[in-house]
Amino acid sequence: MHLYEGTVARAAEGIADPGFVDRCAERFAARHGCPPTVGERRSWERSWPRLLRALSAAGLGGLQLMLEYELPGTSQRIDALLLGESPAGDRLVAVVIELKQWTHAEPRREIPDELIVAGRTVLHPGRQVGGYVNYLQDWLPAELGLEVRGLAYLHDAPTALIKKMRAQVSTGPSAGFPLLGEESVPLDEAPEVLAARFQSQDLRPADPQRINDFLEARHRPSRDLLSKLAAVISGDETFRLVDEQDRARREILHAITSMKQGKRGHIVVVTGGPGTGKTAIATRLFADLCRAEEEGANPRLLSPSGTLSQQLARAAGDSARGLIRTLTDTVPMGLDENTSVVLLDEAHRARTDLTTRTTEFPNLFIRLLRRCAVLVLFLDEGQIVRPREGTTRRELQQLATRHEFTFAHIDLRAQFRCGGSQRYLDWVDALLSPGARPTVWPGSEDYDLAIAPNPLELELWVGDHLTKGRLARITAGFCWPWDSPADPPLEREVSIPWNDHDGQHMWERSWNSRADRALADGTPGRAFWATDEGGHEQIGCVYTAQGMEYDYSAVIFGEDLTWTAGGWQARPEKSHDPALQALSPEQYLPYALNAYRVLATRGTRGTRLYSTDPDTQRLLQSLIPNRPTQSDGHF
Repeated sequence: MHLYEGTVARAAEGIADPGFVDRCAERFAARHGCPPTVGERRSWERSWPRLLRALSAAGLGGLQLMLEYELPGTSQRIDALLLGESPAGDRLVAVVIELKQWTHAEPRREIPDELIVAGRTVLHPGRQVGGYVNYLQDWLPAELGLEVRGLAYLHDAPTALIKKMRAQVSTGPSAGFPLLGEESVPLDEAPEVLAARFQSQDLRPADPQRINDFLEARHRPSRDLLSKLAAVISGDETFRLVDEQDRARREILHAITSMKQGKRGHIVVVTGGPGTGKTAIATRLFADLCRAEEEGANPRLLSPSGTLSQQLARAAGDSARGLIRTLTDTVPMGLDENTSVVLLDEAHRARTDLTTRTTEFPNLFIRLLRRCAVLVLFLDEGQIVRPREGTTRRELQQLATRHEFTFAHIDLRAQFRCGGSQRYLDWVDALLSPGARPTVWPGSEDYDLAIAPNPLELELWVGDHLTKGRLARITAGFCWPWDSPADPPLEREVSIPWNDHDGQHMWERSWNSRADRALADGTPGRAFWATDEGGHEQIGCVYTAQGMEYDYSAVIFGEDLTWTAGGWQARPEKSHDPALQALSPEQYLPYALNAYRVLATRGTRGTRLYSTDPDTQRLLQSLIPNRPTQSDGHF
């Protein structure tokens, strides 16, 4: 997706019309469900004319240009993307252009690839461009024959700033991506010189069919997180981390560097919603630390979720045996207070007695901090689903201050799940919030969302995707008994009556197994319900789905959360979760909303929703009408 696509010459002609930016803003709103921010629109108005004048002066009017090109599978956007053909016509060439209006920036001395701009810490543009280039190379199909180049154009930056920024990354991967400032692009310079500075001197207009192939290419989904982890640890490949993900990794590495210099006591908190890459960062760092050449590397990758930790341990194999653990109430053995780095994924599931403890800070975290030099927590406060679990960024910052530890916080916002559809995540957040203001789903070309009329249709939808080789699962709120024995067969405890024109029906299925290992009949163990063959035959819950993802997700809302004229109504008496049954409706409500938010955000390509409560089902049907998929035009 992009806000504009056409030749440079056409864009240069159109930018003089105030309606050009207006139409791009309208397309943005149609795509994202909200208008661009004032600052975002102002940046377009300032940067696009400058870029187009420079490209025109460089004689590149025939090249294809995309403005605000959205990276496949994510909500990240490239400011401008040029497309042309090599001289021999044997390949398509894409040039990534990052635009900045900066006039002043200070290097962050402790982390070479970061800058302080207007009081904010940001990635160096060279590193940012490099992330985009690598991402495109990884995600677009090889048969396109695409070559990707990149540069940053800081059109207001004085020469002194450009020199300082170039010196900052004179070595390393960022050095390969040019930085252009205000004086780097004199419009009276020879066109071929300017074209070379934009890395386009050898490009000619591309064949329209090549452009069309690029636009219509289905991005090559990378292998799932768990299969990639094994390759990362073995050294066969690495995760591509983009923008805030990369910055989070570098912030953590800075704390580790301080540790190696003898300065222990560091807390780093990485926050972000579902699909922002928290587990990807944790596993990438863990793999890097496991493969560190220097002796004494002593990392731990922990998760309070047994599902996630067991999945990660299986993916990592023997090379990481004992280093990936489920964090309960006990601190792992073998940690060293001077050298150990603890990565705590799914920190919102940590047993901290958040609502009942009498101590100021979680005892579990205090014990961890005494036993390690660096503690990194990956956190989504919107995924706290039990009263005795979870923490907050503010609490962790206060903990660091009290114990005189360094503290750093990075917030991940870009979406890498749900087809990269931030619109879907925003829609879910609007629906499942305490003061909910549900909005009508406007449709998306990237995400398949609809309401199922009955549970049988959910099952048929899941089965259809399974026959096509996709991963699909059904989950439900904890609103039915769960008393099956450990031995098969599992009892069919999820029981839902429903009616249609043929009369009354009863749909019955079993919950996922409680056992750690696969049952004799092949039913997967609880930690592997989301990934292993046969898991689609059972119904998962929030505890087996959290931290996981699959292509298509079917979600059953039970009667513990129903829609009324006054908004969401919690009904804890309908819950069969022992951790929540004793709560009042007011206490229960945020946990129920969070739990269904978790379930509704597991699907990477599509979701089907169904509620056993008639009023809630009518609400969902009113919010998600059938509509045709939107089409990409020029605007």
